Amino acid sequence: MEHNSKEIQLPIIDPMQCKLLLLFTLDKMEFPLTENTIFDICYNRKNWISYMDCKEYLYKLVETNLIYKTSSQDGEDRFNITYDGRNCLNHFYSKLPDFLREDITEFTRQNRMHFKRSQEYVSTFFKSEDGSYIVVLKIRSDSLQGEPLFEIKIKAPTRQSAIEACRRWQENAHSAYENVYEMFIEEN
Repeated sequence: MEHNSKEIQLPIIDPMQCKLLLLFTLDKMEFPLTENTIFDICYNRKNWISYMDCKEYLYKLVETNLIYKTSSQDGEDRFNITYDGRNCLNHFYSKLPDFLREDITEFTRQNRMHFKRSQEYVSTFFKSEDGSYIVVLKIRSDSLQGEPLFEIKIKAPTRQSAIEACRRWQENAHSAYENVYEMFIEEN
């Protein structure tokens, strides 16, 4: 069995730059992010910062009120930059290397809607007693305090069709909600 190991090179940045990187990322995304989304962006996808540093500095920024954490009833905390965090970022903006600022700006511009949808448009499935699968599709809304804006359950005949329904949900949730809303809600 061949082992293909690719050495990952993290940019060498100090603790202050790590914190600024997190602040800058949250500022550029323009909406609250789950912890998993932050790790996915900063470590898994872009490798700007190590997983351990990301976790450590995220919570240090919460402790110093530069980032705030909101808890939702669905159990996923969300993080966003505070007014003080934006002030801090404005004062120390130049301490974050140009190449990182440019990379963060470009990445968030290209991927903002993907991450917004992945946090708002959620799906899951489970096997029912009759051997079919129940697919649960939701649109979350932070303004509804944990209650989904829209939720639908459908029966899928196979596991593969349940997986496909979940995949399609990411692309079609908005139009599905819009069609159902127009069909049943009369606006006066």
